[in-house]
Amino acid sequence: MKNAFPEGLRDRISAVLADSREARSALLPVLQLVQDERGFIGPEDEIAVAGLLGLKPVEVREVVTFYSMFRRLPAGRHLLQVCTNMSCTIKGGGRILDHFRVSLGIGPGETTGDGRFTLREVECLGACDRAPCLMIDKTLYSCRTPDEADDLLRKNAP
Repeated sequence: MKNAFPEGLRDRISAVLADSREARSALLPVLQLVQDERGFIGPEDEIAVAGLLGLKPVEVREVVTFYSMFRRLPAGRHLLQVCTNMSCTIKGGGRILDHFRVSLGIGPGETTGDGRFTLREVECLGACDRAPCLMIDKTLYSCRTPDEADDLLRKNAP
């Protein structure tokens, strides 16, 4: 498994493992490193991470599919995640998602033809007090209207 990742990534993973009391506790940061390097976590990455950490591949898959921060497919240059959990839906999250569907011409899980945006509908972004919420790349925003969402895109996703 040592050759499954490029040398620089292997070094970063080794540093995380050295700071962890046990390999299992390194799973989330290691997955984040892999995704940062590759842009997503593919099945072969899940197998390689499992081998490095002494886990079963299904254990890694469970984590990758549970957390919305992980992608199993390549994404556009900018990842738009719109929360549609109850709090966000009540406050207009569905309206924001529908606006992006129309304005970008894509549905959740799709990427614009130019590769600029990938749209995702997520269950929770953990900020119900700021509903409705969306993330552009790794930054969380609260926006109440489609116009605010467009302004956020213009400012944060050049």
